[in-house]
Order: sequence, then structure tokens, then C-alpha cells
Amino acid sequence: MNRLKELREDRDLSQTEVAKAIGISQRVYSNLETGFSTLHEDVLVSLAMFYNTSIDYLLYRTDERNPLPKSKVDTTYNN
Repeated sequence: MNRLKELREDRDLSQTEVAKAIGISQRVYSNLETGFSTLHEDVLVSLAMFYNTSIDYLLYRTDERNPLPKSKVDTTYNN
């Protein structure tokens, strides 16, 4: 099952409800959920915030559903 669909169904939400909450149409959300459209950065951030998960989880880079607490995130960037 697709992670977006899993997250949505875990909260008993419709595609329309999620789409409205993040400011896109139901059709666009459906295409994202089914993989017919690519997740653009702004939508990806909105979905991660809406579902309170990490972008890495949405992109299958981790199986850890919950984002790291802010105290655990390294905010330094070394070039």
C-alpha cells in the first residue's frame, strides 16, 4: 500500500479532506497517492506537516513514521 494512502486511511480521512487541508484539488491528491504525479517540494512539505511525519518517510527513505524530535535534529551544515 502507498504511504500517502496508508496515512490518510489511518486517520479515516477522504482524499478530498486531505487535499483541501493542504490546498490542492482532490484530483491532484489522487494522482499523488496513486503515483501518477510527482511530489513537488511544496506539496511534500505540506503533507509531512499535515501527517506529522518526515519527508524521508514519505519518500521511503526510512520506515520510521514519526519525525525526529527537534532536540535530536542536527541543524548544523558542514560544506
